[in-house]
Amino acid sequence: MSALKLFVHNHGSKGDQSLIKTITFAITHFTVAFTVAYLLTGDIMIGSLIAMVEPAINTVAYFFHERIWARRAAGVTPPAHNPCSLPQAQGQC
Repeated sequence: MSALKLFVHNHGSKGDQSLIKTITFAITHFTVAFTVAYLLTGDIMIGSLIAMVEPAINTVAYFFHERIWARRAAGVTPPAHNPCSLPQAQGQC
C-alpha cells in the first residue's frame, strides 16, 4: 500500500479524525480569508493570493496543533526536565 493510501486509511473514520478536521478547517479558513481580503482590497486577484498563502500555512500549523492536543488527551507528555540528571549537577542534588 502506498504511503498516501496508508496515511489516509489510518486517519479514517475509525478513531483519529485529525485529517478530516484539518481538511474542513482548511476549507473554512480559505473561504474566510478570501472574503476578508476581497472586502478589504476589492481585488479578486489579491484576495485570492492572500487566501491561498496565509491559510495554507495556518492549516499545516493546525494539523500539528491537533496532533499535540490528541497526545495530551491520551496522556502522552514529554519527559520532565530533571536538573539533577545533568553532569554539572552531580553532588548538588
